[in-house]
Amino acid sequence: MSITVNGLDELKKLAGSDLGTSEWIEVTQERIDTFADATGDHQWIHVDPEKAAAGPFGAPIAHGYLTLSLFIPLFTELLDVQGVTTKVNYGLNKVRFPSPVKVGSRIRLVGKLAEVEEVPGGVQITVDGAIEIEGGAKPAAVLQSLSRFYA
Repeated sequence: MSITVNGLDELKKLAGSDLGTSEWIEVTQERIDTFADATGDHQWIHVDPEKAAAGPFGAPIAHGYLTLSLFIPLFTELLDVQGVTTKVNYGLNKVRFPSPVKVGSRIRLVGKLAEVEEVPGGVQITVDGAIEIEGGAKPAAVLQSLSRFYA
């Protein structure tokens, strides 16, 4: 369930809050292949199901950066900031990929609004996130994302 805030003042009040958990999404071979085409990364571990089945993970796995890119649609399920003119992805402080995402797995985001700080014309938020794999012992990705919102 999404948390909706209206304006920067309401956003500031959420500092330190848990944002909850997104819905599960499936990582399909089609999604992996599309990402491979977009990035030019056609390594067999991602796009050759037959060869990958005999590889170290027993199946094709998603690119780490595909998993990371899914942070944005998953995050938009957690927090909706209204009453601002511009929303900007500002970058990342940390990213780790503790566990591979096998084709057919479902993932979701667990997020916390770790920090809200003022920047000229707006605020910058720091979100601590973990992209979990359904039934997995370790997350697919652990990250700290920065976004800016301008009035």
